Amino acid sequence: MTETIAPIARNTTEASSPGDPSGAAALAIEGVSHSYGVRPALDNVSFAVRPASFAALLGLNGAGKSTLFALITRLFGVQRGAISIFGHDVGRQSGEALRVLGVVFQSRTLDLDLSLMQNLQYHAALHGISRREARARAEEVLARIDLTERAGHKVRALSGGQMRRLEIARALLHRPRLLLLDEATVGLDVKARSDILRHVRRLVSEDGIGVLWATHLLDEITAGDDLVILHRGRVLTTGAVPRVMAETGTADLQSAFMKLTGTTADLASLMP
Repeated sequence: MTETIAPIARNTTEASSPGDPSGAAALAIEGVSHSYGVRPALDNVSFAVRPASFAALLGLNGAGKSTLFALITRLFGVQRGAISIFGHDVGRQSGEALRVLGVVFQSRTLDLDLSLMQNLQYHAALHGISRREARARAEEVLARIDLTERAGHKVRALSGGQMRRLEIARALLHRPRLLLLDEATVGLDVKARSDILRHVRRLVSEDGIGVLWATHLLDEITAGDDLVILHRGRVLTTGAVPRVMAETGTADLQSAFMKLTGTTADLASLMP
């Protein structure tokens, strides 16, 4: 087993990093609850993501992962609790908070009839990046995801894995410090899933970007990851994977998840 890393902190101070001068967590979720009418979706959710770390948000479909992402990105307003990104409250300081945030949603949001370069340039314009700078950054990210030769091609000609890589590249155009990915590998084959994960983990190790990776697949989580288990809208545990197994007295993550959630009915959905 690989060397463990420090567990996810439960408050902004604990989540700070020596390399982050502000001392703030990349993402801090504090007592967040959300309901759709009378149906609760999130119940007093609290956890934090450290700067330059890979945190896996693990939960079955319907656990509340997408609702949480909608709150972080301000698609929904926070009903109760607080969310901050590098110390900026997403409600009161939304401009500063969202400026350092990149997002890849589960549903594809590319324009299939535009070229790769056009998609990137359009997104850059929304962030106020000049046309000249946008092209330079687009060329840079296309080279990084090995799609330079497809720059002038329409997006609809790409494979599913290539589209997802393009969406990640697009999310990095404005050079965020925190990247959210909601079920980013859904519908992809084994190789494409592996390529996406390797690319995202490299962003953490080489670029120092904090990542919150939402998934329902156990094989996307490694022993060195920070882990948040979300079940039926509640956080059951947080920490490094080996620590979660030690606390539950189990030999693997699957067994730990089963013990914490008390269910095996949907276990098949935790496997690719």
